[in-house]
Amino acid sequence: MKKIIKQLVKFTGDYVNKEEIILRDHLAIERTKLANERTLLTYIRTSIYLVLGGMAFLGMQDFEEIRYMGHLSLSLSFILLVIGIVRFIQLKRHIKAMYEPILAKEIKEATENK
Repeated sequence: MKKIIKQLVKFTGDYVNKEEIILRDHLAIERTKLANERTLLTYIRTSIYLVLGGMAFLGMQDFEEIRYMGHLSLSLSFILLVIGIVRFIQLKRHIKAMYEPILAKEIKEATENK
C-alpha cells in the first residue's frame, strides 16, 4: 500500500547522472532550485486566496444556500497547500540526490587547486 501511494505522489522521474557537470549545468540547477521555490510561493499564495474566498462565502448572511462554496474553498485550500509542499520537498530531494555529490566534489577540487 505504501509503495502504491508513493508512486501516486511521485512527480519526477528517475534520472542517473553519469558525467561531471559544467558551469552551464550548474547554473541550470540553480535556476531549477529558484523555480521550485517560486512555485512553492505560488501554491502558498493561491492557498491564501482560497482561504480568504472561503471565509467570505461563510461570512455571507443573506446567501445561506451557498455556504458549501466556503467549505469547498477551505478544503481545496488545504489540499493545494499540501500538494505544493509535497512537490517542493520531492523536487528538492531529487535535485540534491542527483547533483549534490558532484557539486561537493567540484568545490573540493576548486579549493585544492588554489
